[in-house]
Amino acid sequence: MLSQNLQVETRGNRKMTEGFKFEKDGAIGRLTLARPDKGNMLTLEMAKGVAAIIREVGSDPLMNVIGIFGEGEDFCKGRDPDGAPEGKPTTASEMRVALVEPLLGVYAAIRQAEIPIVSAVRGMVSGLGCGITAISDMTIAADNAKFVTPEMRANLPPTLAMLAHLDRVPPKALLHMVYSTNLIDSERALSIGLVSDVVPKENLNEEMERLLRTIADYERPSVVTCKQYLQRSIKADYQTANDLAGNMLAVVLSSRR
Repeated sequence: MLSQNLQVETRGNRKMTEGFKFEKDGAIGRLTLARPDKGNMLTLEMAKGVAAIIREVGSDPLMNVIGIFGEGEDFCKGRDPDGAPEGKPTTASEMRVALVEPLLGVYAAIRQAEIPIVSAVRGMVSGLGCGITAISDMTIAADNAKFVTPEMRANLPPTLAMLAHLDRVPPKALLHMVYSTNLIDSERALSIGLVSDVVPKENLNEEMERLLRTIADYERPSVVTCKQYLQRSIKADYQTANDLAGNMLAVVLSSRR
């Protein structure tokens, strides 16, 4: 169940809270960031709510995939700077708890979900939005999407966003994004692995729905195994990856007898 202090309103298969919406459609979950007037920037409370939804649905045995969308012209312009932590934390440990942990929670929920998380991005994708794009298991980008990690303009090292890009974007490309703070377009994002596909902006929702429904039609054990295998083998030596591949496939095959 969701934490009670998130004040989530439930209507059938739809859950609504300030700043985002969630609905279930068979084996598909759709999470929509819904602050278009603010570029879908996340407050700290939104970050906690998004993480809670993904943790809950990501372990639901009836679900196969979660799609993340942004309402309006932009996917996500990052964290809302007006959403200051409560209690005015001053020490590093206080800042860690009040400001850092809610953001890390979003990344951890996506990474640790049993099922794939797929993002559909358009327009401006900045900071935290860029991190969500990177750490999603797949990301379809509209051809008008622009990506940036702007934190160094304020002499703030974007270590959280960099964490989300690990094993997604090559180190040199990541550091170039971080230090230059330049906007990159969707084709450049595709070339460095930040996104997995680029489509015309008018086709984004159609292509996203096609992918979600394809994944929803698979048997859940096969869906879960693909994500788990990639996560466990990507930094393993060849023999370990070889053993994992054989063992995990054997488990799925044996479950069908």
